[in-house]
Amino acid sequence: MNTRFMLLWLEAPLQSWGVDSKFGRRDSLPFPTKSGVTGLLLCALGASGEQKELLATLASLRQTVVSYVRTRKTKEEVTIKVDREPLLRDFHMVGSGYDDKNPWETLLIPKKSDGKPAVGGGTKMTYRYYLQDARFAVVLEVPAESAVSFAEALKNPVYDLYLGRKNCVPTDFIYQGTFESEKAALQKAGEVAQEKGSFVEDFQVVDGEQNDDGETMTLNDVPVQFGETKRYRDRRVTVIQK
Repeated sequence: MNTRFMLLWLEAPLQSWGVDSKFGRRDSLPFPTKSGVTGLLLCALGASGEQKELLATLASLRQTVVSYVRTRKTKEEVTIKVDREPLLRDFHMVGSGYDDKNPWETLLIPKKSDGKPAVGGGTKMTYRYYLQDARFAVVLEVPAESAVSFAEALKNPVYDLYLGRKNCVPTDFIYQGTFESEKAALQKAGEVAQEKGSFVEDFQVVDGEQNDDGETMTLNDVPVQFGETKRYRDRRVTVIQK
C-alpha cells in the first residue's frame, strides 16, 4: 500500500485521551491515543456508525506522537524544561436535579439497559481527568489515495472536532500538511513548535518495541469497530524521553 504522512497539531487548554476508563472515573494518558486520533479523523469525514472497513485500513498504519513543553532560562542562562501542569480533576454529578415525571428530563437520568432506575438511584458521581496546556504533533500514516480527502475533511470537518472530549476545544488548526515521509512530517512539526516560541520535545510515542530504548507498554486503543458497540485491539508502543 502506498502511503503518505499527515501532520496533525493538537493544542488546547484541556485534552483528555482515555484508554481504560470506566463510567465513574475517566482517566487520561499523557499523550493522544490511536483510537482518539482515528475518531477525530472520522468526525472530520462525517463517517458515523461502525466503519469496520475504514478502520481495518487504518489499523496497521503507523502513528507517532511528539510532545512539546515550554522552556525557560535560569539565572545562569541555562535553558531548562518547564514542569508540566498536573492533571486536572473535574468533579461531575450526572443526572442530578432532573424531574423523573417530566418526559424530557427523565431521559437525562442514568438508567440500566432495561430502562429501570440505576442501582443506588439516578444521580451518579464521576471524576474526569484532563491534561492542561498540552501540545502534541501527531504524524499519522494514511493511504495515499485517501490523503487528499482526509486533508480536506480536517480543514472543513463535517462534525466539530475536539481533543478527547467535547469541552476540549483545539486552539490552533489541526491539519498542518501531508508529506512523503515521516521524517519530513516530523521536521515540519519541529518548525511549527519553533514558530510558537520556546518549545522543545519532551517525549515521543512510537509504534512497536524500540530495542530497549524507552518504556514499552501495551494499549488497547486500535479501533476495530465504532458505533453503538465499540471494539478495540491491542497495540505495543514505546515512550522515548528526550
